[in-house]
Amino acid sequence: MYTPEFKEQAISKALQRGNKPLQTIADELNISVSTLNEWLRKSGKTMTETPTEKRPTDWSRAARFQALMQSASLQGEALNSFCREQGIFSHHLQAWKAEFITESTQSETAIKSSNKALRDEVAQLKKELNRKEKALAEAAALLVLQKKFQAFYEEKA
Repeated sequence: MYTPEFKEQAISKALQRGNKPLQTIADELNISVSTLNEWLRKSGKTMTETPTEKRPTDWSRAARFQALMQSASLQGEALNSFCREQGIFSHHLQAWKAEFITESTQSETAIKSSNKALRDEVAQLKKELNRKEKALAEAAALLVLQKKFQAFYEEKA
């Protein structure tokens, strides 16, 4: 009824479940927990064994993005085949996609707040520059008046 590939993936997922109960994994796969237990028992593998393949949590950000790009146009059995080749499940791809979208939205929000802070700083610097330009113009005018005043008194003397 179940393909050997599906059984192997189910066993792999059960072994990599971490703190999740086996019932949760069985529900995600739409199989009974007793079936999953039987497959685990027959496989002889235990959770303490380190998997030889790279776990989905071990994938780098670039590798996740590459997998998402490669699987973007795949559907149905083609997607399942791709996932089997990569040693992942389609729900990993969905989670990675959601993670990228969430991070993208958060980074856009951070950029907007950063831009607002920079705009505020630019406005403050413009005000300060305008004030200093006025003070400089006033100081220059006073110097010109002082020179004219000195020249006027020197003529009289």
